[in-house]
Amino acid sequence: MLLKSHYLRVLLAGICSLIATIGVARFAYTPMLPVMQAGSDLSIGAGGWLATSNYLGYFAGALIAASLTDLTLKDKLYRLALILAVITTVAMGLTESLWWWSLWRFLAGLASAGGLLIGSGLMLHWLVSHNMRPELGMHFLGMGGGIALVSLLAEWMLGQFDWQQQWYLFALLATILAIPAWLWLPKPNLTGYTNSGEKLSDRPPSRLFFNLLITAYFCAGVGFAIITTFMVAHINQLNPTQEAGNLTFLILGLAAAPACIVWDRATRRVGFLKAISLAFALQLLGSILPIVNHNPLFAYTGAILFGGTFIGIVSMVLTMAGRFYPTKPAKMMGKMTLSYGVAQILAPALGGILGEWSGNYHSSFYMASATMALGLILMLIIQWWVPVFADGNKADTSDF
Repeated sequence: MLLKSHYLRVLLAGICSLIATIGVARFAYTPMLPVMQAGSDLSIGAGGWLATSNYLGYFAGALIAASLTDLTLKDKLYRLALILAVITTVAMGLTESLWWWSLWRFLAGLASAGGLLIGSGLMLHWLVSHNMRPELGMHFLGMGGGIALVSLLAEWMLGQFDWQQQWYLFALLATILAIPAWLWLPKPNLTGYTNSGEKLSDRPPSRLFFNLLITAYFCAGVGFAIITTFMVAHINQLNPTQEAGNLTFLILGLAAAPACIVWDRATRRVGFLKAISLAFALQLLGSILPIVNHNPLFAYTGAILFGGTFIGIVSMVLTMAGRFYPTKPAKMMGKMTLSYGVAQILAPALGGILGEWSGNYHSSFYMASATMALGLILMLIIQWWVPVFADGNKADTSDF
């Protein structure tokens, strides 16, 4: 009973950390983008640049996560990420300078990487050390729940507060969440053994498997960055009298909230690779629907499919990476996220340029869909023809 109570506290710490560092520090910008464009001089191109600045920070954070092995230092950086999530959110409302906004979005990207990569790595390490199932579905409830919570708050604030006041309220939310995220995540186990005395050991995947997987993850990052950055503005542009964008983003968040738990169950039944391939296919369909028909119902259906899969892909890929490296799970997590991060640096900037050139976001969404189709093809190649480990031993790949 005591261990279960401890687990619940640790789990809540992880969920709160993801809501603060991902839900607020990262995703509050999506519903805030059209609000800022209406209340300040922020253009479509500048909005894309701010998203890119955020992903540059995320990329830098992924580099740090991939290079560190000291668990004590990772714990300190996790806590620094919580502080940055609060500071960078409130700071967005204190200026109208594109340069300052770029700095705050960059630092918010660092906070996001700290929460997602370092925080999730610490969570997975804690689970393995306590002989629990190494799954992050419940933990990633904070990512989808964060999107839903931010969407609800954004919808409630619309028309009641100006864009600066809205950033301050988001900062207050991040502050409230950071407290349990700080207090309830224990210091990491430094012994190298589980509680039952089993030694933790790593077994890396084959080079071909890793290279194809990291390329497919890059493709998923392009789709994620384009759609989550421009979805609200795109849907509102197509339906200017209905304000359907915020509702679409809310639906996406509600679909994402329980998704990782569902995909955890899918990996138990069919393995990681089949489940990830299925998630790619459904995500691709979700990205296409809002552009093949402008009816809001297509946008809502696409949001359900996209919200229910993009976070599942992240959760499954990062969990699988952690299983290859149980002693230092953030190592491969960080490398995978570098690929995802490069996509998120390039895609919003290119999407903003395409939007500026065409006057709408159609071309950006087509680019996202085409890239995700390539990612699906790569996942099918991995699933059918590529051995997980260099020795090709099938006996060790039943979980994959």
